[in-house]
Parts: sequence; C-alpha cells; structure tokens
Amino acid sequence: MISDEVAFAAMESRDPRFDGWFFVAVTTTGVYCRPSCPAVMPKPENVRLFPSAAAAKVNGFRACKRCRPDAAPGSPEWNVRTDLAARAMRLIADGVVDREGVAGLAVRLGYSERQVHRQLVAEVGAGPQALAMAQRAQTARMLLESSTLPISDVAFAAGFASIRQFNDSFRQAYATTPSRLRESAAPMAGGTVLRLAFRPPMDVPAMLRFLGERAVRGIEEYREGAYSRSLALPRGAGVVTVRHVPGADHVVCELRLDDLRDLAAAVQRCRRLLDLDADQQAIDAFLGADPELEPLVAARPGLRVPGCVDPAELAVRAVVGGREAARLVQRYGRPLATPYGTITHTFPDMVTLAGRKAGSAPAELVRALADGTVTMDVGADPREVRKRLLDLPGIGEGTVASLMMRALRDPDVLLPHLEGRVRDTWRPWRSYATQHLWTDPL
Repeated sequence: MISDEVAFAAMESRDPRFDGWFFVAVTTTGVYCRPSCPAVMPKPENVRLFPSAAAAKVNGFRACKRCRPDAAPGSPEWNVRTDLAARAMRLIADGVVDREGVAGLAVRLGYSERQVHRQLVAEVGAGPQALAMAQRAQTARMLLESSTLPISDVAFAAGFASIRQFNDSFRQAYATTPSRLRESAAPMAGGTVLRLAFRPPMDVPAMLRFLGERAVRGIEEYREGAYSRSLALPRGAGVVTVRHVPGADHVVCELRLDDLRDLAAAVQRCRRLLDLDADQQAIDAFLGADPELEPLVAARPGLRVPGCVDPAELAVRAVVGGREAARLVQRYGRPLATPYGTITHTFPDMVTLAGRKAGSAPAELVRALADGTVTMDVGADPREVRKRLLDLPGIGEGTVASLMMRALRDPDVLLPHLEGRVRDTWRPWRSYATQHLWTDPL
C-alpha cells in the first residue's frame, strides 16, 4: 500500500498515474474515488485509503459517479508480482471464482481456502468472494452501458445468481438502479463496445502493428490499423477488435461473444494482450535515465510489451512458427459460428492437438500442456513454468525467455541473443528495454 504522504500528494495534484493503485473513500459522503477525481479535495480526517475497489465496497462505500473508480486501469502490481495474492487476483479477474467457486480458486493456487482468504484480506482488504462480487457489478455496468440486452439477461450474464442479488449489489455499488443507468446509456450496435483504460503514455499503433505483423491466418486479422482475433473462452468463442483512439487514455474494444457470461474473462485477456495495466510513465522514466536508452525512450514513449490471450497457444506458435500454426488452425481449430472477415476459427485446444498427433506440432510440449504437466494460466508460478518448459526436449532458453515475457508477463526478462546489450541496471524492467532494442536500427 502506498504511504499516506504519497497518496495525499497524488490526490492534491489529481495525478492519474495513481488511478488503480489505491482508492480514496470519503466518510462524510460515503463515496470512494480515484486519486485523480476532480471533486473538491476532502479533509484528511475524512479520508480512508483502500488498496482495491472491492475493499471500499466491503466497508460500505459506493463508487463516485463522476470519476468512475471501478473503471480505472488495474493495479500494475498484479502483473509483475508472482506471490499468492497476485496470482489469486489474476485468476479472480479471469472469472475463476464465478466458474469454479472459491474452492476451485484454492485448488488452482495449491493452498487452502482459508489461506487464500486470509492473504487476500491482508493484501487488498477483501476476500475472494467480495472481489468477485465487485467484478460482477462492474461487468453488469459495462453490459448495461454497451448492449441492448434485457436487464434480467444482464444480471445472469454478469454472474449474479438472482435478480434480487443483482439489484441489491448494484444499488450498493453505484447508489442507483440498473434501469436508471440503462436510461442514461447509449448502447452501440454491432457488438459489445467498451473503452479499456490505460495509463498514458502508450504507443497503441505500435502495439497493434506488432500483433498484426505476426497474425496467424484464420484466427487473427490486421486491417486499416485495427487488430482483430478470435478468443477461446470458458463458455464459448468470441472475436475481439481493438482500435486506437488518437489522444485518448483508452482503446476501443468491440467484442462479439457466443456467451456474454464470458465478458469479464474476455476483457481481462485483452488487457493482458495489450499490457494496459502497466505504469508506463514510471517505466519510461526509469529506463530513460540510462544514457544508452534515453534516446530510444524519447523517440518511442509508451512502448509496451505485447502479451497474449492464451499462453498455451503462444507456446505452440513460438515453436512451430506462423505458417505451421495457420495449418493447425485450419485442420484442428474450432470453426466460429459466425466468421468475422478472414477470422474463421479459434486456435485448437491442447487436448485436441495431443490426440490428433498434429503433424510437426511439438509433441512433448503439446502433451505437457494437455495433461497439466505444464500449466500456463494466469495463476501459474512463472519459476515453476520456466523449469518445466526447459525440461522438455527441443525447448531452448530463447523460446522460454520469450514466453516468460509475453505469456506470463514477466517484466524483467533477458533474451539470450540480446545478452551483450542488456544491462543489470535496467532491472526490473528489462522486458521493456528489450522492446526498445528490437526497434533500434543499430
């Protein structure tokens, strides 16, 4: 948790860099805000600071209607940390509690339910159920504002067990009813259209271009500056299209989902794909202080580390290459009910690849991913994944390093072929330094 001194300085300066790092609750109004909220600065004695929106809600505060704190970028802590709390936060954001319950979350993490609950309360001020409930409310809000679904359908799509639970939770979180929020919204046609916030700076065109240049036919498409791809989600398939908005602090994300209950999982995978939760101003300032990197950072501010929507897919692609990956998609991928442009399939799941003996696909890697010998979900321990990958035949240090960087979001990866150029003084952001070295013509 950030110190009170730093927190109040951020509030006084309305610094948006701290949005999502902590939340400001005001006891006299019962409202919690972003640090950058433009409202009148509260007196210090009336302020309570919380490490998460869920913690503020658990303590009886409702979201500010002006700054919408629950829509702030996520804390970058959860992307860079590998401890129990961080892994749990990533899994909860991916919807594991909604699908498998707290018991399923604990099994994935290898701890008891009690241990997981105690650790999360200590770290973020709320247990897994409260964190999941806060996410359901935010998902419902996104659906009410961006779709024309009947309100009852929104409730169940967001993960609520009943209409009553939905109404009570929504009223507590936002001090309004779902129907009143729907009246003030202007849903867009063609799918679920969302704004995914990030902390500037961000070179969005560079990110989308990077993904587009490596697009695999059948599952990805890059056209007129927009990047689209299929998603294999827990309850069905989907297609996402991401577009740059010049000068904005968000990207526009259009989702076409077979099952709207997959919305929260789809959003989180898009955020990880685009590295939207990074504290980029701090990263650029740190790397830009180095004489060698200073001109590169100045020329390309906001250059982020591209991620992925499915670590297992990326692992197979890293070994077989784009052309063979496209062949696997056409032969073993699951066809979309409604193709979108040239996107016709989702990437084949590992069980299917392992069972079909898919040609030149790396058999040992696929089998390990299919049987759980290697688990590469968002709750995996990167150190354990790295060890298990290196134990597989034909998987080298360079491939593993690339997967640690992009699939498991390690911010401090050293790629072997850049070893002579990367310095230890660039820790803990060597993955970001690598992006600049890749674009350096020298």
